[in-house]
Parts: sequence; structure tokens; C-alpha cells
Amino acid sequence: MSCEHLICARCSNPVIEGRCPTCRISRSELHRHGPSVPPVLVLAALVAFLFAAVVLQRMQ
Repeated sequence: MSCEHLICARCSNPVIEGRCPTCRISRSELHRHGPSVPPVLVLAALVAFLFAAVVLQRMQ
């Protein structure tokens, strides 16, 4: 669901603008997402895993 087309019942403005406390609360609830992992961190973990795999393979 998106708040782009929602109108606030309290201030009669688009919720996306967040003009009143009710708009801001509704907007934050609609756009709340779980914690995300930055792509750089995923790439760094992948590189570290590949490096560890290469090191372990050469030790055998």
C-alpha cells in the first residue's frame, strides 16, 4: 500500500506531505520496512567467504 493517494481525515491534505502529526504517523507506518542489509555489506561478506574458500582449498 502507498500513501501517495491517501488524504488525511484530520487536515485534508495528502498523507505523503506529512503536514500534521496524524499524516506523519500514518506515513511512517506505511513506509516502515524491516532492517535491511546494505549491499556493500553483502558484497563484503561474499568476498570474505570466497577468500576463505580459496585459502581452505589451497591448504589441502
